[in-house]
Order: sequence, then C-alpha cells, then structure tokens
Amino acid sequence: MKLLALLLLAIDPAKLIDLTYAFDSQTIYWPNAKGFSYRRDSFQKTPQGFFYAAGGFSMDEHGGTHVDAPIHFSEGKQTLDAIPVDKFVGPAFVIDISAQSAKNRDYTATPADIAAFEKQHGPIPAGAIVVFRTGWGKHWPNRKAYLGSDVPGDTQNLHFPGISKQAAAVLAQRRVTAIGIDTASTDPGNSKLFEAHQVISGANIYGIENIANADRLPVKGATLIVAPLKIKGGSGGPARVFAVLP
Repeated sequence: MKLLALLLLAIDPAKLIDLTYAFDSQTIYWPNAKGFSYRRDSFQKTPQGFFYAAGGFSMDEHGGTHVDAPIHFSEGKQTLDAIPVDKFVGPAFVIDISAQSAKNRDYTATPADIAAFEKQHGPIPAGAIVVFRTGWGKHWPNRKAYLGSDVPGDTQNLHFPGISKQAAAVLAQRRVTAIGIDTASTDPGNSKLFEAHQVISGANIYGIENIANADRLPVKGATLIVAPLKIKGGSGGPARVFAVLP
C-alpha cells in the first residue's frame, strides 16, 4: 500500500487521459457479435437501511475498447493471460492519418506514413506502443457512421480506416510491443482477409482497438497503460486503457 501511495503521488492527475469507452448497451461490437449486456440484481436500500448494489454482465471478447491477443489470428501464439504484464506499459508513438481518413473512409495506412512520421519525429523504438489516429472517435457511438453499416450481422459492407499488412510488417520489424487504433479493427473495414491482424498476431504483437480520445494524445512522450481482463486462454478482452502525459 505504501508503494501504491508513492506511485499515486508521483503522477499528476492532470496528466492522465482515459482512452477507454464505457461499456453499455451502446458499445460498438463487430456486427455478428452478441455485444454487452448488464444485469442489475440489486440497486436499492436493504431492509436493514443501507444501500447495496450488485449485478452481472456478459460480453464478447472483441468489442468496445479491447485488446486482441496474438492468438486471435495466429495459432499457437500468446493468449490474453499469457501476455507478460510488463508489455502492458510502454511509450506511445502516435501516427496521425486523420487527414487521409477524412478524405477516404477506406484509407489504409502504409509504410510511407510510418516513414513520414519517423522522418519528422525520429525512429520508432523496440517496445513502443504505436497508435494510429484516424479521427474516427468523432463517430462513436453511431454504429452507421463508425462502422459503415448498422445492420445486425452485416460484415460485408463495413467502411472505416485501418492499416495495411505492409505497414504492420514494418512495425513488426521494429519489434514494437503493441499496435492500437481508434477504429473497430486494425484492418480497414472493407478487409476480407484481415492481413494486418495476421502479421501482427504472427509476430506475437497484441492489438488495441476502439481507443477513445486518441486526439488528446501527443505524437510522442506519453506512457500508455493497458489493463485487460486476464481471461485464461482468451483471444482478447475488454481493457481499461489510459495514458500519462509527459
């Protein structure tokens, strides 16, 4: 407890940014997922006179702000519980593709975008957590605007930005720890093969999807902290994601 108190004193609350969407009935999931539901068992005063609240919830692994474990698209790679805890903290490097995405909702980040970033801001180091900022958070929680379709089960008509397999391969070569994005998938919505997912998972890199408030992150200098549920054997799961500003 003393160590925790020291850590809290060392962090200025004004430098904390919550990068997580709340989970509720509006939370956006993949169109063929069941989504999130919450059950209130008790939210009332007891006969003894004190208030008592308790309930339960159910959700799919991949929806809202969440982590994709490497096994998600690569057999034999790490499950969610097997990712070392030290991998959930790292320096954030934010590649802004919002201008391109505003002109083309199917925009796919390329190695040229990474090269342009590194030319201006320096090399992306091993152990980095790279976040692609598309500006898509402005659409949350409007499913139609965010996904391109709000028809339940419709996975064929999705349109939102992502990253290319070539860009994913460049970051895998850099030995980054994680790749995040402020859309529903690291692959663009119109992808049918999920090639970026395959590259990322194959390199034992985890993904972070549906990042909130990405527009508040600086290009570099922030520390990202990712805290997913430790689901045994899970292919992914909901996460509280936040950043400490420099």
